Amino acid sequence: MEVFHIGRSWPPVKPKSSAMLPFSDLALCRRFEQTEGHACAQYATARQKLFPDSGSEWIRCAGTYAVFDGVHSPVTQTFGLGVFSPVTPVILDTIEKFFRDRQAEVCHEVAPFAGVEALDLLCRRNYRPAELSSVLYKRVEQPGRELAPHIQTRIAGSNELQVWADVSARGWASEHPELVVFLRELGSITSIAQGYLPFLAELDGEPAAAGGFHVALAATTGLTFDAPGVDVPAVYADRQEAVWPG
Repeated sequence: MEVFHIGRSWPPVKPKSSAMLPFSDLALCRRFEQTEGHACAQYATARQKLFPDSGSEWIRCAGTYAVFDGVHSPVTQTFGLGVFSPVTPVILDTIEKFFRDRQAEVCHEVAPFAGVEALDLLCRRNYRPAELSSVLYKRVEQPGRELAPHIQTRIAGSNELQVWADVSARGWASEHPELVVFLRELGSITSIAQGYLPFLAELDGEPAAAGGFHVALAATTGLTFDAPGVDVPAVYADRQEAVWPG
C-alpha cells in the first residue's frame, strides 16, 4: 500500500512575541523541504560511496526529491511533493516507477502547503495517510549561558569520524542495545555526507555526546538541518549533568 505523511511546518506552541519566529508560508515551507530533501539525498549518496552495491540513489522530479536508501530505510521517501510545482499524474507515475523499480514502498512526506488538490490526487490513487508530524524551527542565537569549563563542544576531525559514529550509536542504543550495529553504520554514513558537520561534546576530555548539522544549502535557504544530538548516559551517569548544549 502506498502511504503519505502529513507534516506541519509551524511550532505547536504560541511564541512570546511575533518577532521570535518567521511567518510560516509557502516560501518558508519550500526552504524546509529543499533543506531536508537535499540532506537526505546526500545521505543516500554517502551510503553509495561506502557500500557501492547498496543501490542507493536519488532523483528530482518537478522539484520533488525522491530518495532511495534501501527498501527498509526511513530515508526512502519523497520530500517536497507539491510545494515546488503542482502534483500531476505524470509526476506521480515517474516517482512511483523510481521506487517500484527498486522494490521499495512508495512513501511521500507531504506538507499542508502542497494543497487540497495534491492530497485529493493521492487519495484517488489509493494512498492512505500513515503519520502526522511537526517541523520545529528556531532562529540561531548566541547561547544564554556559557558551558562549564570541563565541557567542550567542537567539530569532529576527519580522523575522529569513527569515534563520532561510535558515540552516537552508544547514545541512541542506550534504550535499544539490539540496534547498536545498525546505529554505528548509520553514524558512519551520516558523518561523511556532503555538507554535514559532525559535532563532539567532551566531558573532562572524554567524548560524551554527538550531534550535527547539514549546512550544504545554508547559503541558499538560510536554514540548517539539525540531526538530533545524543548523550552517552554511562559517561555522565554519576555526574548528574548532560553535556549536549540544547
